Amino acid sequence: MISKDFYYKFLIKLMFRRYLLLFLMICIWGFSFVLVDIAIQIIPPLSIALYRFVIASLTYIVIDIVLFIRKHFFKKEQHSETKSKYSKKEIILLILSSFFGVSLFFLIQYTSIELVGPTLPALFVCLLSPLFITLLALLFFNEKLTKLRMLGFIISSIGAFLLITGGNLKNLILGSPNFLGYFLALLTPFLWSLYSTFTKKISKKRSTMILNKYISYFGTLELLIFVLITNEIKIFLENIFNVVIITSGLYLGVGCYVLGYYIWQNSQHTLKSFKVASFLYVEPFITLLFSIILQRTDILVIWNIVGGVIVLLGVLLIDYR
Repeated sequence: MISKDFYYKFLIKLMFRRYLLLFLMICIWGFSFVLVDIAIQIIPPLSIALYRFVIASLTYIVIDIVLFIRKHFFKKEQHSETKSKYSKKEIILLILSSFFGVSLFFLIQYTSIELVGPTLPALFVCLLSPLFITLLALLFFNEKLTKLRMLGFIISSIGAFLLITGGNLKNLILGSPNFLGYFLALLTPFLWSLYSTFTKKISKKRSTMILNKYISYFGTLELLIFVLITNEIKIFLENIFNVVIITSGLYLGVGCYVLGYYIWQNSQHTLKSFKVASFLYVEPFITLLFSIILQRTDILVIWNIVGGVIVLLGVLLIDYR
């Protein structure tokens, strides 16, 4: 007979493994901002984003081929989502998700990294996205605004002011040296919140991994169109055998998108949401650490970091259960 002690130790090991995977995920995502900052010195942001999602899409194709072979030649049972066709509404939401959460999002994010360094965009998207997502949830999902949430919003608003301005309102004045970088970095959490809202509206019966695959396909197509319109296809093709670019594409496509999103979504199903989100809030500070170690140039002042910490406190109050 198996003792209760055995089950307890097994659960501890299982939880430790899940938290370890989450920590690995935020390290992968945190370093990606710095890696993009390095790759941008070789090719433009748009081409880097296309490399990321071409490789992510090819990875999903390989996974599908392997699963098909296992199912039909080795008679392995596969757990699959319902085979019902996607409705027109779901397809529209998929396209909107890919546009706001992939093609436009990463083009703007990578451009902001090019202009202001890796840490500030990481701070903006990781700490301000929960605020925008909560606001959209209040509008579209009729979630309640409690007194504690209201306090969290007030605190976060104060922190957001310091985070966005760096304590200097001139950064938000059109024509200031850092205006475009700050403005683009500020757009990313808004775009991510739209992406999160659209994907949440898609039927819960759909596998999140399948959704990621389709969003990756649509995003790749959209980025390819952007590259063709901007006449950047020559730059893209010229760097197919560039070791730095291909390595960056593999890291961003396979590591950040395919593996990172799998860990994130699996954690959402097995752990409480606020515990998973708490790891995400640490991500920009991981980026800052990597940026310092690799001596990257950051347009960052102490007030940005102070503001980020205040936003974090406010967000924790908003998400408190």
